[in-house]
Amino acid sequence: MTTIGDLPEDVLVELLSLLPARDLSCACRLVCRQWRAVVELATLWKRKCQRDGFYRQGLDKSISDWKIFYILCMLKKNLIKNPCAEENFHHWKLDHNEGDKWRIEAMPGAHGTEIQVPDVHRYFVTSYGPCFKSQLITLQNEGYWNQLMDEKRPEIVVKDWYAARFDCGCRYEITVRLLSEDYLVLDEFHPEPVVIEQWSDALWREISHTFQNYPPGVRYIWFQHGGQDTQCWAGWYGIRVTNSSITIGPMTLS
Repeated sequence: MTTIGDLPEDVLVELLSLLPARDLSCACRLVCRQWRAVVELATLWKRKCQRDGFYRQGLDKSISDWKIFYILCMLKKNLIKNPCAEENFHHWKLDHNEGDKWRIEAMPGAHGTEIQVPDVHRYFVTSYGPCFKSQLITLQNEGYWNQLMDEKRPEIVVKDWYAARFDCGCRYEITVRLLSEDYLVLDEFHPEPVVIEQWSDALWREISHTFQNYPPGVRYIWFQHGGQDTQCWAGWYGIRVTNSSITIGPMTLS
């Protein structure tokens, strides 16, 4: 009597590629030696990438591990919570909240411009005293297990948007740190502060950085940004920030 074990390998690959990744890794590979071998085949995971829309022409030469590539594609999301102030200050720690303190405003705001990103309608704005806020991301809680971060070390992409009012100068700063289990700094992005003079164009600008080839042991990502106005005016004339993001995984999905 013919059984599923008698199917040609290419047919079994096609059938198993229909199943969720968790079922393949946790259940199917335990059925028998044949299934375990098929589940580890690059062709199966490449087929899943094609089925789920993760495949792009020209990828074949750049992907060394299709299974890891697929998993990173599935996990990929913005790790910054409440990046556009839609939930007020929920998820943010207000490290410094001086002057007239942080505030949330709607686009474009007084003497401002609309951001060139769809569906971003609000932003955080600083005052005349130092205003900085942060988030600490625990990678295991987001699905990125230790072995993945230590052995594969996928790219970590940081992006942030900032703008000034037309009528007031301000200062913008950002710091992103990759931290160990003991909160030691393994890598850091901390560019020189951006100082915007009064009577600027008030356009929104994006800052971006990609962490690559960082040391093993990354367990947390700490993100902080903020600033203040440079003219000490009462009210909310400082730097405006919104649409912050941290993503991990293939650049092909950006």
